[in-house]
Amino acid sequence: MKYSLDKQDKYAVLKLEEDNLNSTIAPDLKSEFVFLYNEGVRNLILDLSDCKFVDSSGLSSILVADRLWKNLGSFILTGINHSSVKQLIEISRLDTVLTLIPTLEEAIEYVHMEEIERELNADVEDSEGGQA
Repeated sequence: MKYSLDKQDKYAVLKLEEDNLNSTIAPDLKSEFVFLYNEGVRNLILDLSDCKFVDSSGLSSILVADRLWKNLGSFILTGINHSSVKQLIEISRLDTVLTLIPTLEEAIEYVHMEEIERELNADVEDSEGGQA
């Protein structure tokens, strides 16, 4: 599986550098997701801009990442530029479940906004907890 990984302080970007996210690639991608999760990556952006085809195994690997990051931070899918990938996500109704952001730049901004919101919510919870 060819990919690049850009780890930053608040997020990591995993860019899949494959034409197909299928049953050949999906197990390796799932393993990479588990590894990043166990490493403590709080927010993961999966960039599929090079990907032209996704099958059910590929969708399954994406859903694994979504479940892993549900309570940790954010999992964002970006770079869905090819119509076949877009159609599969829409047909499977995953566009209502996953966080889909058009560009990598917007996805990074989204992560920063989510982090600010989490910090504000934690501050509110701390102050309410201290008054009880």
